[in-house]
Amino acid sequence: MADLLTHVLAAYVLLTVAGWWVGWLEPRWVAVGMGGAAIPDLVKVERLVDEGVVQSALGVPFEYDPVSSLAGVLVIAGVLTLFFGHARRRVYALLVTGGLSSLVLDGLRVYVDGSSSFWLYPLWWRPPTPSLYVTADARVVVVAMAVSIGVFVVDRYAVAS
Repeated sequence: MADLLTHVLAAYVLLTVAGWWVGWLEPRWVAVGMGGAAIPDLVKVERLVDEGVVQSALGVPFEYDPVSSLAGVLVIAGVLTLFFGHARRRVYALLVTGGLSSLVLDGLRVYVDGSSSFWLYPLWWRPPTPSLYVTADARVVVVAMAVSIGVFVVDRYAVAS
């Protein structure tokens, strides 16, 4: 869960700071981008529903792995955009931006073999990772929370006034 929280907070920071210069990027749109940051983490549904169950329900081969990739973000953001009645291009762009920020953060994690996950699907190439942090490290979420609180305070009291 700390990984998901970190992704959502990073999207909040990114989009809130961008909103200081982009007039239409109001808090309601920032929330849409924060939701997009959760898209790659939908792969964790596998813990609740096995791939075999989904495969038999759909009648086609199914795997969860591509959900946490660039193609997965693009497709799921497209499906989610259909639920919005207006400003669909804006919603899609914000969902993809949130998802991409999540994928970039995942690309910076420590992997045993020195290569990140295959987030460039359908390309099965795994780019090298700088191995900056471990997902289970509590310091990562603490830093994310501190930065987001700082951005919130600046946004609320310095920028809004």
